[in-house]
Amino acid sequence: MSRKERLRLEAFGRVKRGELTVVKAAAWLGISERQARRIYQRFGLEKDAGLVHRLRGRRSNRRIDQAIRDKVVARHQARYADFGPTHACEKLGSEDGLFVSVDTLERMLKEAGVWRRMRRGRKHRSRRARRACFGEMVQMDGSPHDWFEGRASRCVLMDLVDDATGVTFARLFPEETTRAAFESFGAWVALHGIPRSLYVDRDSIYRSDREATVDEELVGREPLTQFGRAMDQLGVALIKAHSPQAKGRVERKNRTLQDRLPKELRLAGISTMEAANRFLDETFLPELNRRCTVAAQDKADAHRRVPRGTKLSEVLCFEEGRSVGQDWCVRYQNRWLQIDRAHERLALAGKSVTVRELLDGTIRLLHEGRPLRWSELPGRPVKVKEKKPIVNNKSWKPSAKQRPPRFSKAG
Repeated sequence: MSRKERLRLEAFGRVKRGELTVVKAAAWLGISERQARRIYQRFGLEKDAGLVHRLRGRRSNRRIDQAIRDKVVARHQARYADFGPTHACEKLGSEDGLFVSVDTLERMLKEAGVWRRMRRGRKHRSRRARRACFGEMVQMDGSPHDWFEGRASRCVLMDLVDDATGVTFARLFPEETTRAAFESFGAWVALHGIPRSLYVDRDSIYRSDREATVDEELVGREPLTQFGRAMDQLGVALIKAHSPQAKGRVERKNRTLQDRLPKELRLAGISTMEAANRFLDETFLPELNRRCTVAAQDKADAHRRVPRGTKLSEVLCFEEGRSVGQDWCVRYQNRWLQIDRAHERLALAGKSVTVRELLDGTIRLLHEGRPLRWSELPGRPVKVKEKKPIVNNKSWKPSAKQRPPRFSKAG
């Protein structure tokens, strides 16, 4: 019996024992006197069963036809058995024209005996409030996974999620590298602008383990990686999380992508990373952002434009310092770069220059921020050896033939 039916049982039981009148019981139960007399009459005839609702155990008049229910379950098991219930409902409606709610699908699968639910214990954590503005903080993470379900090699999805709205950008790369981080962040900037801060994990791409130099210690600055140096130049605060749960929005989005994207790639017949990235840009991400984003508390956009005179490609790149040899050559990754004679007045021999390698492979040499002209040598420069004069310091001893004859004292 339901709670309402138990309350009626207690009230009409007291009426039967003469403790209450039907009118008083109707007032207590919040029903009309006429309905109370009708229910009490049925209670007298059928006892406790008379208080149970007449529709209990009967099928609803709005129940979906059994043939359609069987079709939905069969289609689900044939194509979407490993999909989550929400994702499966979306695909059943858009791909097969079978429109059912998530709860209805779950009941159908339970009745068919094919429903499975995974429950996991979770450690209690406090939820952090979203940032107020779009672009105030973006979370970035790499998600290694078998995105093609064995049809191609494993790869990494670089995922960026805005903290305020949940707007998502993602792209597949062979590995999670500094180059992948540069390209992903550059694509976000091209779409939205420069965010105020970036929330990342403590991977070696973002955190340096080397000891600080003397100059860094004097200014109180921690050692920077290539990515950290680029964020410093762009004025982006790089926040390094101490646990995956700290950047929970991007971690939860990774779980969503790991669940949905492989299945969508399977349905679309995609098995290459290039085609998958086109599918992400043109189909998957627009639909995901349409469904899964929320409105920011503040309508202001916190993104900044790339500063005038700044080339993003020359910030999101690799920079290293090198010393110029006496032959005006710079060695970089076993390549020999000969500085042009036009810079002779700079007297660069023995000084430091900056080697900047762009993501497209272009190399630039700079001295105090100014570009230098150079050319690449086909091989290592040959050192010119000075000819030393031959000096004979050995004592000379004549041979026996050259010695003068010796005469005896008697002679």
